[in-house]
Amino acid sequence: MTAFIPGLDLAETLYRDAVAPVLAREYPDLAHSAALLGTGSDVLGFDTPRSTDHGWGPRLQVFVGEDHAGLAGSIEATLRATLPHQIAGVSTHYVPTDEAGVSRLGPVPAGETGVNHGVAVVTVSRFVAGYLGCPAGRALGVVDWLCCTDPGLLAVTAGRVFHDGLGTLGPLRERLAWYPDPVWRHLLAAQWQRISQHEAFVGRAGEVGDERGSAVVAAALVRDAMRLCFLMERTYAPYEKWFGSAFARLDADPTVGHLLDDVLAARTWDMRDAALGRAYQRLATMHNALAITEPLSAGARPYWDRPYRVIHAERFVAAIRATITDPDTLALPPGLGSLDQIVDSVDLLTHPRRRAMCALLYAPGA
Repeated sequence: MTAFIPGLDLAETLYRDAVAPVLAREYPDLAHSAALLGTGSDVLGFDTPRSTDHGWGPRLQVFVGEDHAGLAGSIEATLRATLPHQIAGVSTHYVPTDEAGVSRLGPVPAGETGVNHGVAVVTVSRFVAGYLGCPAGRALGVVDWLCCTDPGLLAVTAGRVFHDGLGTLGPLRERLAWYPDPVWRHLLAAQWQRISQHEAFVGRAGEVGDERGSAVVAAALVRDAMRLCFLMERTYAPYEKWFGSAFARLDADPTVGHLLDDVLAARTWDMRDAALGRAYQRLATMHNALAITEPLSAGARPYWDRPYRVIHAERFVAAIRATITDPDTLALPPGLGSLDQIVDSVDLLTHPRRRAMCALLYAPGA
């Protein structure tokens, strides 16, 4: 293969130089949009040469209107017969691997002319439903937002749009770019709540000689602090593989990130506890900069009469919840945030239908 080309750039070249000319020639009256959305390191802009060993390559989605959904098979077949075997020096042909459901780029077999391409033709509504569990045109309610998951929302809002002839992708992505303000505040409070529930355990476990247990709790608190930073910077967090890479792009990384590195590197509970105290102070300062509550004291302090450094995160929970006025958001169980905040099962979080069943968790009185 030629020098590595980021997947988003490769997809745009594929559309501009190959797919768009075919559609203009074979389907001149077809309004369509084109983009590379969904999942994958390329969509998030984290792909490297390592990514090319499976699932990566010149791929994209062509979106058609509901009235032309029946053309999907025909368009994909036309592209199969007419797309070039290479684009920008990269094969456009996908071959299966030994791993079930996984493909990679390879040469077109001798004697064959068509390519097994990576262009999917789909309606916007069907695509969005596949990631969020609801049609594109339906307004999301409070519980819908909580069940979407950050990676699901990233699947629709990350990536790159190359052409929006339907005029729907742009408004859709703008509408889903971030949580509604009351929901955002609820998620902020829920994240501070997670910290409140565990912040004293690093010291308590270490004090009885359980350094391993202390380190495990501290690592969980580091993850919670990182997710809080995503929320405070109004940025969706990707799934685990790219969680740290995406955090490194946040404004918080040079300051909070270094403090959290100290927590993970600490070998004793008191070093861990002190490092977390410094990180909490920075998180509190970031909260105050949001100006959504009255300024709160940012200094870490002992946990009541015990010598563990905490921020007493429940103060932030109460202050944030006091600013929420939306009745639907206030009706949610306090402290119960999005599915991302309460579940870590991949088999649930990546399955829209299963996620939708979790809506019962948020029912009043549940």
